[in-house]
Amino acid sequence: MLEFLHTLLNRLTAYPWWVVTLELALIGVVVYWVLEFLRGTRGARLIKGVALFLIIAYTIIKLGGNKLPQVEFLFSRLLVFTSFAIVVVFQPELRRALIRLGETRFFRPGSSASRRLIDCLCQSAEYCSRNRIGALIAVEREVGLGALLEQGTVLNADATPELLNTIFWPGSMLHDMGVVIRDGRIAAAGVQFPLAEGIEVTPDMGARHRAALGLSQESDAVIIVVSEETGIISVAVRGEFVRELTSEQLRERLSQALQKPDHAAPHRSAA
Repeated sequence: MLEFLHTLLNRLTAYPWWVVTLELALIGVVVYWVLEFLRGTRGARLIKGVALFLIIAYTIIKLGGNKLPQVEFLFSRLLVFTSFAIVVVFQPELRRALIRLGETRFFRPGSSASRRLIDCLCQSAEYCSRNRIGALIAVEREVGLGALLEQGTVLNADATPELLNTIFWPGSMLHDMGVVIRDGRIAAAGVQFPLAEGIEVTPDMGARHRAALGLSQESDAVIIVVSEETGIISVAVRGEFVRELTSEQLRERLSQALQKPDHAAPHRSAA
């Protein structure tokens, strides 16, 4: 082990200090990003367990020196198997990361359009809450939701409280699914959102709440939920779920998440 550390130190001193510092900083950023991305998901606990096991096994092999050739051989084969296992086990998290990288949008609608949209969403949420009508609305932001739109009924209509209330009215063919809003317009209705899994799901969460939390884990969309049983208004953003919002609190949260200066022109990636 001491010989290994001595060899490693000699290799590090052979490079300029700023190169070593830069490489360590980049590694640290990547590790931090991975941990932040996996925080609160089922992959977080798995990656901790795998990392701990590999560190312990590697330490034992190095302490044993040349006395454990069989173990070292098995460990090298285990690393290959682990690489394939990570792709399989972390498939949902990897898919979510690729979606975010491939569908990034750099601009949002201007503040005036955002204010109109916020008014529309608040009015519809208040109406649905007052009348105990279940609602599920996702407002697309930087990460495109093009893959989800293909599963629903494309509308491409102006977002108005009347249209949203009609979509979610009990008996409507589209009222059980979600609505996706893109650039201030109702892009599609009857959209099936991915259901959340893991420690964030509580027993009192219905299908709409699980769908809202699931989509918020895979994108940066702002998802509004109105409970059909209680009329409670909730918002899910980036895997965080805030429940029992008043109309004023809903408006405040939407303003913080959706408003953008007027000079930012809308732009959409291919999704």
